[in-house]
Amino acid sequence: MSFESPLLLVAIAVVPLAALGYWWLQRRPSHYAVRFSNLAVLATVAGSRSSWRRHIPAALLLAALATLLVGFARPTVMRAVPSERAAVVLVVDVSGSMRAKDVQPSRLAAAKRAMERFVDRVPKELRVGLVSFSDEPQVLVPPTADRALLDQGIELLGPGFGTALGDAIARSVELAQSSTGEAGGDPRTPARDSDGRALASVLLLSDGAQTRGILSPGQAAERAIEAGVPIYTIALGTDAGTIEVGPPGQRQVVPVPPDRETLAAVADVTGGETYDAESADALREVYDDLGSRIGRTSAPREVTSAFVAAGALLLAGAAAAAVVAAPRLP
Repeated sequence: MSFESPLLLVAIAVVPLAALGYWWLQRRPSHYAVRFSNLAVLATVAGSRSSWRRHIPAALLLAALATLLVGFARPTVMRAVPSERAAVVLVVDVSGSMRAKDVQPSRLAAAKRAMERFVDRVPKELRVGLVSFSDEPQVLVPPTADRALLDQGIELLGPGFGTALGDAIARSVELAQSSTGEAGGDPRTPARDSDGRALASVLLLSDGAQTRGILSPGQAAERAIEAGVPIYTIALGTDAGTIEVGPPGQRQVVPVPPDRETLAAVADVTGGETYDAESADALREVYDDLGSRIGRTSAPREVTSAFVAAGALLLAGAAAAAVVAAPRLP
């Protein structure tokens, strides 16, 4: 927390001085005797007051004073806010292994539903692109804020054959770079937020090892490092996942476990994070978590009103406590 008017915090010194004055008044002996004809009634009234409860109004009043004085200094906190310049590229594996049904109703169907939810829940300012890949990567939707266009692109996703993972990473990094480059600047250099983080990122979902392509995942990750684009990876599926291949009558069951090690390594070296999703619910939670963080930048926000409101509540509490704690004669 920081303050727009930090010099006003000096006024908080009034609070301990007021507390000291209150303590001195409580300790000072009374100079006057009080006469009361009915000592039994007096003992009843005096005895009903707890030694600590009678200090509650003063404590609340001092807390209110401190809170209001802090508020007058105009406190600010850093909050994550949507960035209009941010972009994320969704990269989804549509190889044949995405037909596996170990993730219900199938890996690809679960991925489509999770991505649709992601697109609906992220800030409307965030531009989202869509890249699919099997034998080769294909840009289905360039980064855009048009949610209807993204939904159409996601709905068109269908299973293919091979897995060109490295080429898909490289193509998505190029797309991310060009989407946030400074106007008139080098398009290969993505824009950065106030904390120095790239405003472009890649969210890669895959379920298998590379079987096609020119670049290896490691080579493609090096390009992401040079561009400063973090890659968040999701390994979809279980080790028990299988698909059937071959012509009718000669079908064979082929295991298709996810390649978690490669995806984790790509995320680690590029500054992203890796996730393991073995069910549709787990995949949805991953996209929800990423959607709450990606495309946001830190910005100061003044919270004076919150301190003033808290101070007003404490003042009201002090008044109420004083009424309740005040002794009453029967």
